[in-house]
Amino acid sequence: MSSRIALGTAQFGAAYGIANASGQVSLQSAREILDVARAADVDTLDTAALYGASEATLGQIGVADFLVVTKLPGLPDDCGNVDAWVRAATTASLRRLNVASLAGLLLHRPADLLGANGEALFAALLALKSEGLVAKIGYSVYSPDEFDALVKRFSPDLVQAPYNVFDRRLEASGWLSRLKDIGAEVHTRSAFLQGLLLFPRGGWPKKFQPWRGLLEIWHDWCEMRGLTPVQAALAHALGLPGVDRVVVGVDSAPQLQKIVQASGGSGVDVPVDIRSSDDALINPSRWNAL
Repeated sequence: MSSRIALGTAQFGAAYGIANASGQVSLQSAREILDVARAADVDTLDTAALYGASEATLGQIGVADFLVVTKLPGLPDDCGNVDAWVRAATTASLRRLNVASLAGLLLHRPADLLGANGEALFAALLALKSEGLVAKIGYSVYSPDEFDALVKRFSPDLVQAPYNVFDRRLEASGWLSRLKDIGAEVHTRSAFLQGLLLFPRGGWPKKFQPWRGLLEIWHDWCEMRGLTPVQAALAHALGLPGVDRVVVGVDSAPQLQKIVQASGGSGVDVPVDIRSSDDALINPSRWNAL
């Protein structure tokens, strides 16, 4: 039986995450991580054209035995032929990944669908799907609020959205159940909030001091339940019905082994006071401004 853990590979192409102290993963470390993934029946890889050398690294190692999901970058403003651009960008990803087809192709900037070229963009994705180059098409969102405008016009096969103990918008908004109603596969990311949830008590970067109280409550609850933050964060994400894959990124093979071992626990009922609606905290794209 395949694991519901999916391996995020942003670290294979660049230094990624506030808890990443070792920088970009080396080629040898990437090989070791993929070996652990195979042994643990982790069958899904998440990458993107914008993740530096991630696609090329995966292609060099060989990932034809995995289900590979990648993301197209934003549509250029001066794009004259949308279909040709989508086809060229997808072909380039396939070439870098050294695979014949993709399990999923997502838009990294789904707002492009709401622009003047939206219909042509989605038609180009559908064409790739009909030709067997892509099994599922969809988009990656930063906030479930984006679904409101998107799903009405462009029904996805696969979506990726953030979800963790602090950020529960996917569930609270009702969008998870609505996506399942239309048959969409759902992958969640940011289970560890880029590692913020895993910092030892008081060890988080100074810019997160405004949320020290919430972080303290989180650690208190983990200790009360006898769980490590890794175990609790994973149990919360994996315990949400309707989630098909939980994407996690790692810096080393031992780190992935630890995550796989921690993922074997049962679901946990994390109290409602351990959550936040503060976009400055739950949206990592805002962190550089802190």
